[in-house]
Amino acid sequence: MKSSKSYVIETSVALAYIVENAPGRDKVVEIFNIAKKGKVKLYTVYPVLSELLYVASKIYSATGLAEHNKMALDLVLWIKNVAEVVEITLNIALRTGELKKLLGIALTDCYVIATAEALSVTALFLKIKEEMKKRIHLIEKLPIEFIVKTL
Repeated sequence: MKSSKSYVIETSVALAYIVENAPGRDKVVEIFNIAKKGKVKLYTVYPVLSELLYVASKIYSATGLAEHNKMALDLVLWIKNVAEVVEITLNIALRTGELKKLLGIALTDCYVIATAEALSVTALFLKIKEEMKKRIHLIEKLPIEFIVKTL
């Protein structure tokens, strides 16, 4: 991971920060630490924050934490402070729809990719998702980087 790059982060990257045994977690922690120092620029979009709130709350709840909703909100607010939230423009929205038609992957993932394209930066995913594998020949042509590189 080059320290001069900029990334639009996807939900699983933020979630790996809180899941101690997540694959690639050490790299995720490193990226966030570098970003806090201003050496990497991170972006995200509101659909990622929505998904993050939902999934983080479920993760915290499954561990028996009484304050799971507050902890999930705190995580979202922390991510919002580390990563700049990019407003979704009409062009990003339209490109997102085109990517959804082309790739058949989660809409939130399409927002991340479309935003990365609009900013001329790289979309950062934790790993190649199952639904991406059948379209990997198309995914490889897009500005995407995976922290965990295995198929």
